[in-house]
Amino acid sequence: MSAQTRNRILFTVYTLFSVCVFVAALAYPPVRPLAPAPLRDWLGAQTSALVSSFNLPAVFAGRVTIEISSSNTKEDWMNAVAEKFNAEQHAIASGQIIEVKVAHVTSGGSQKAILDGKSTPTVWSPGDQSWVDGANEVWVDRTGRPLVPDLCPPTVLAPIGFSMWRPMAETLGWPDTPISWDDIARLSADPEGWAALGHPEWGTFKFGHTHPDYSNVGLLMMTALAYSIEGKTSGLTADEVYSADVTEAFAAVELNTYHYGVQNRPLMQVLAQRGPQYLHAVTSSEAETLKTNAEFADTMRFPLVFIFPAKGTYWSEQPYCLLDADWVTPEQREAAAIFRDYLLAPDQQSLAVDNYVRPIDQSISLRAPLSLENGADPRVTRDSVPALASPTAEVASAVKDVFHQTKRKATVMLVIDTSGSMEGEKIRNAITSSVNFVKRLHPDDEIYAFGFGFPEFVDLGGGRAGDISEGLIDSLNGMFANGNTPLYDAVCEATSRMNQLKADDEADGERRLYGIVLLSDGADTSSARSENQMFDCLPSGEDAAGIKIFTIAYGDDANKDVLLRIANRTNGKNFAGDPETIESVYNSISAEQ
Repeated sequence: MSAQTRNRILFTVYTLFSVCVFVAALAYPPVRPLAPAPLRDWLGAQTSALVSSFNLPAVFAGRVTIEISSSNTKEDWMNAVAEKFNAEQHAIASGQIIEVKVAHVTSGGSQKAILDGKSTPTVWSPGDQSWVDGANEVWVDRTGRPLVPDLCPPTVLAPIGFSMWRPMAETLGWPDTPISWDDIARLSADPEGWAALGHPEWGTFKFGHTHPDYSNVGLLMMTALAYSIEGKTSGLTADEVYSADVTEAFAAVELNTYHYGVQNRPLMQVLAQRGPQYLHAVTSSEAETLKTNAEFADTMRFPLVFIFPAKGTYWSEQPYCLLDADWVTPEQREAAAIFRDYLLAPDQQSLAVDNYVRPIDQSISLRAPLSLENGADPRVTRDSVPALASPTAEVASAVKDVFHQTKRKATVMLVIDTSGSMEGEKIRNAITSSVNFVKRLHPDDEIYAFGFGFPEFVDLGGGRAGDISEGLIDSLNGMFANGNTPLYDAVCEATSRMNQLKADDEADGERRLYGIVLLSDGADTSSARSENQMFDCLPSGEDAAGIKIFTIAYGDDANKDVLLRIANRTNGKNFAGDPETIESVYNSISAEQ
């Protein structure tokens, strides 16, 4: 008899016994308590001990909870499987019922959170083994032992490649003609753009990808580009990543990259909502492409399709890794192993297809939604598009280095609310985080800043980060809170200044990314302009090369609706922050520019 069946029988017996006791109590109610309170408490404690000694199910013996930090690519599948598993009341040998909780994370972000001690999961399931190898390297340096000593079995396949509008993909030959990273790099480098392929109406190629410092898709796709240029599927070295050919290919792609991001899902949402006039393709997983088609089918001009990089790609095996950490108990290890086996069972593997990911179990046939009609090519397998070897920690570092070297440089303007309501911890933490943001900039980025409060604007100047950062940091550290909140006027002033900087760059033939970071803790109180006039000042958001505004609603009194609309209108992003979280907000904005 299985433990699960035994527990159900015990539960049924106990339930019937409880009902009998309840009925008896109704039939023969006591006139007064049968025992004084101290004695009743003692009897209760003895009963609990007796229940434990009989190893009864978790309704008496308690629960064991396992927390899983899981790459968000497989979010729908993990949610479905965890819900099913929890409903079935699986137990460990002691009788404790297992409760599975899943947090959907980015691979890079979760790695950093674990290493920083901010996340303590039982199981970590990033997109690729390379993130585990990198974490193990750091953990061994710190503790003398790996964080994940055992092999991590793959759970599902979530291949990564390009998500592109169907007419554009068909122009490149999809689905029957192989399309490689080399083809994308050549299209990016061609000043004629799509005109060279018979479609001048589409203009030059416009690309987007997630940031390799944070995103599994971002890191692996840039590594795949290096592999493609080198003509290899394994054994890539750091020296090859730093080579002139690979660096040139990175530069060609980055020259026409207009949108970054921490996570793939928000990037796909921008692609779908803004349409083919904004971006033509982004790096993505097959799962996200299909999910986006389903979610935005009624509003998109064309459907999206998923393109496998022909020379090889990462099939993103989504490893399931049990952590050997002080916070993981023996009971959690046992529970995690039971859930692992459950994930790999045929029923759950078949469920993967319904949730846009491919089963590890190759005996399970692919079906809709993994179909050509929906934008996926089920004919492609690891036999036709080889799996690339995961990057070593050294290669991953080199890929990030070359990305930062070739990435189009940014011009950023910090616009900081210095009104009286920012007094105290708010202004201190906002300034500290702003200073750290400036320190993270590339020397060739440009940074400008001004505060709005009293007097109306405090201009701190700006210029090339490598030249003016120290002086700007001194000026930021000298700011204090005072006055009112001319929020609308500040937005228009920042937009006007950035428009002029952009026009000057374009006159000099320079192509940069432009972003305004707007932090405010309250509603407008003193602008000459109205809210409608402020929105008239904003860039339209239709141009991928336009100015993006990243807004931070700082504290509970911020005008969250207006700040959200400003960000959405300009293809920026809205964040909620407070004095405790503002540093992480600025970190996220760094990855968007």
